[in-house]
Amino acid sequence: MEQREVDVAILGAGTAGLSARRTAKAEGASVVMIDPGPFGTTCARVGCMPSKLLIAAAEVAHCARVAEPFGVRVRDVEVDGPAVMQRVQAERDRFVGFVNEAIEAAKSEGELIVGRGHIVAPGKLRVDDHTEVSFGRLVVATGSSTFTPPPFRGLEQVMLTNESVFELDDLPGSLLVVGLGVIGLELGQAFARLGVRVTLVGIGGGVGPLTDPAVKKEAVQVFSGELDLHPDYTLHRIEAEDGGVRVEFTDGSGVRRDETFERVLMAAGRRPNLGGLGLENMGASPDDPIGFESMQLGEHPVFVAGDVSGIRPLLHEAAHEGRAAGRNAARFPEVERPPRKVNLGVVFSDPQIGIVGKSYAELASCEAVAGEVDYGRQGRARVHRKNAGRVRIYADKQSGVLLGAELFGPDVEHLSHLLAWVVQQGLTVHEVLDLPFYHPVVEEGLRTALVDLRSNLEQGEPVKCKVSAFGPGA
Repeated sequence: MEQREVDVAILGAGTAGLSARRTAKAEGASVVMIDPGPFGTTCARVGCMPSKLLIAAAEVAHCARVAEPFGVRVRDVEVDGPAVMQRVQAERDRFVGFVNEAIEAAKSEGELIVGRGHIVAPGKLRVDDHTEVSFGRLVVATGSSTFTPPPFRGLEQVMLTNESVFELDDLPGSLLVVGLGVIGLELGQAFARLGVRVTLVGIGGGVGPLTDPAVKKEAVQVFSGELDLHPDYTLHRIEAEDGGVRVEFTDGSGVRRDETFERVLMAAGRRPNLGGLGLENMGASPDDPIGFESMQLGEHPVFVAGDVSGIRPLLHEAAHEGRAAGRNAARFPEVERPPRKVNLGVVFSDPQIGIVGKSYAELASCEAVAGEVDYGRQGRARVHRKNAGRVRIYADKQSGVLLGAELFGPDVEHLSHLLAWVVQQGLTVHEVLDLPFYHPVVEEGLRTALVDLRSNLEQGEPVKCKVSAFGPGA
């Protein structure tokens, strides 16, 4: 068995692992990454990029179908399923190729061991049956895996996940999407717009990451106008049959349905890959707390980064956590706690969803007020027939400092960035309203919400979040 000795061992060679490797090396530490493959990062291979390629095709088909109100007539829109998937895969492979350049560099420098690592003792791990690594500190960047609820287990022959859906040679004829989080909303709507018969179901009434009741209500109403969407369904029975699965369920309208689908897309959430690594063999546990800034697991010389941390499963956050984990692993026992950036998340549905800073649910113990804009009446949005959505912005009652926002509307990927920047700068409502707003652009909607927020700040006594300060419908 080959023997290796390094300062920092890194389990995982995705975004967080690669970031940790670069940072630890820059600090002068010797490093090695351990990963069984496939390589290419979750984002490039099975996440951000292939999903956006599918969404792009769906947007083109949808725009062609809804062009007539503009006086543009497009006849007989035809979606070539194999061609759609071929482009998704070809462009996906191009993005993966860029990532794999870093993997090849690590291989050539002797800093990547292909295999599955397992901790066997303090400061020692084994990679399959071929390499033993002695290490001083450990970075865990092992990502996450799809969670399949018990009723759907055993349906592997018809089950799709984000890790397999982009390998399809053609579009399925029908699709049951289980889960209304980011993956479910994005891919469910994309397949529907590409001509697939799609039903989307969830439990608890959730839609994406939204927690503000007024914004969530708007999202359900708008999505339900286009999609067969049921955020709170009841499953009675599901079983495999020739050509797919048969499902009996009660939908959101209380109607009992018995239908057959060719495929099931499992999007009911993901679970961190933190168990089964042998952490207990070095006195640690997957249940130990993970430092929000330091990424340290308890008090151990172990640092957790990326989706496996379960903190913010997003690419830019994985890169940040990888840097923090790599630096602290290299410098241990000196542990830094670098400040986190303001929370920023986007769902690339149509309309889009954005979460900036503190969400509605996170404001329960503070004094805050909200301002809002109804994008159904926003001028530039109406020009493009994208006038749907609602944005709510939250500010501290006493200081007027912006705290966060929940957004549902046209192109809120851009609006979310603008808000994230001003929230991170600690600006007040008045300071943001002094910034320039062009006309006519969808960003003017933010100004409308901020004016509403300023008005609400000037009225009445402080009230607790999630009460009357949030206006009707909250």
